Amino acid sequence: MKICVIVPTYNNSKTVVDVVERILPFGYPVIVVNDGSTDETSTLLEQFADARSLSPEVFRLCSYQQNRGKGHALRTGFRKAIELGFDYAVTIDSDGQHYPEDIPLLVETLHRECRMGCEKVLVVGNRKLQQENMPGGNTFANHFSNFWFMVQTWQRLPDTQSGFRIYPLHHLHGLGLLTSRYEAELELLVFASWHGVKLVSTPIRVYYPPQGERVTHFRPIRDFARISVLNTILCVLCIVYGWWCIVFRRDRIVTILSALLFGLGAVFYIIPVAVFHRIVWPHDEQRKLQMHKILCDFFRWIARHLPGVRINADLSKQNFSKPAVIISNHQSCLDLLAILILSPRIVAMTNQWVWHFPLYVPVIRYLEFYPAADGFERGSQRVADLMSRGYSVLVFPEGTRSAENRILRFHRGAFYLADTLHADILPLYLDGPGRVLPKTDRTLRSGTITVHIGERVAADDISMGKDYREKTRAWHKHYIKWENEVCGS
Repeated sequence: MKICVIVPTYNNSKTVVDVVERILPFGYPVIVVNDGSTDETSTLLEQFADARSLSPEVFRLCSYQQNRGKGHALRTGFRKAIELGFDYAVTIDSDGQHYPEDIPLLVETLHRECRMGCEKVLVVGNRKLQQENMPGGNTFANHFSNFWFMVQTWQRLPDTQSGFRIYPLHHLHGLGLLTSRYEAELELLVFASWHGVKLVSTPIRVYYPPQGERVTHFRPIRDFARISVLNTILCVLCIVYGWWCIVFRRDRIVTILSALLFGLGAVFYIIPVAVFHRIVWPHDEQRKLQMHKILCDFFRWIARHLPGVRINADLSKQNFSKPAVIISNHQSCLDLLAILILSPRIVAMTNQWVWHFPLYVPVIRYLEFYPAADGFERGSQRVADLMSRGYSVLVFPEGTRSAENRILRFHRGAFYLADTLHADILPLYLDGPGRVLPKTDRTLRSGTITVHIGERVAADDISMGKDYREKTRAWHKHYIKWENEVCGS
């Protein structure tokens, strides 16, 4: 990702050079927009650039004669950044209230969201509102703005007035700006939310100098009046436009359609068939395998028809007719769907909510899925019985999935089973489920899910350790190495 820092400034000659100097060590190109300053701002910045021999790739100064307001300055900076090929822009005020040293906090939040497959993200710095020397008018204006922002977007943000942000330059909305001054930042947030940009808040520090040292261009009465007028206009727009954008957003429609597809298929096809099999042939092994095949075919049909989602798996890599303990990294609730399409001879260890979920109970209990909460020691005999009948057992060693698509700590259960039952270990590697449906999100995104089928490790192979404790550590390191190589660190 190409990131730059935009610093809008107006008559902040005492602080702007210090702000820029503290930004440069982080290696991000700086674009300063001089919004018609009448003090020494322009001269000091030019002297600073000359003294440091800063190239245009490192520092750029954009100036114009007449003060047009912060909104106009931001728009000028965004357009210059887009012209220079940047993807994201950090914006920071030039009055010294924000700490440039907190830029990595915002960037790390951006990276975390991008790792989860969300590139349409706007990161907003969250100031501590009860701050020493913070003007009371600013606090009231922020609470006022937060309330109306929630009304207009159905989202909560703790600090909608913070100017310390990261904007996704290719997903900006509202650049026309109803207003060009202080309140323009609120407008950018509202339009971003309406158009599906994810808004994320992260804590930052803030410094408010004592009253006599403070340089502020916030005019409580006039600016509060402008915010009130803007909120009135946005409230009208949200009724006729914004709320409809939220309701009929593509990812929401796709998620609803996908849920209906799965729910209707389960209720009117899979569950009745499973109940019928359970009543008529409760102990018939061939009928039970037939039900496994029906479920596998149903999942394959769902996988082919998920809107905007593609699931890739090379089924020629392994023969699932020989039982094994299957292990896999865990990214999303789509993981089970992606794996069960591989073969009808896979039975999964489930967590408690799946085991007790009414929609799943008639199927997974008939097909002998096993709740991991019952313990692997007690379950080893049951798993041994399944393997003796030709089924492989799927276990997620992580137990729970990471919100950031990272490999978490491995539990020993899967490797204990493999050692106890003298079974092969077959590793699977999932790439994509956490981006298509992240743990912290409720909407399905377009994307590709790839199931990489690894090399089977025989029961008597000690290359990954001699006992289940050693194997747990070795496989954990192996999956982290794979993640760094294939998915990026």
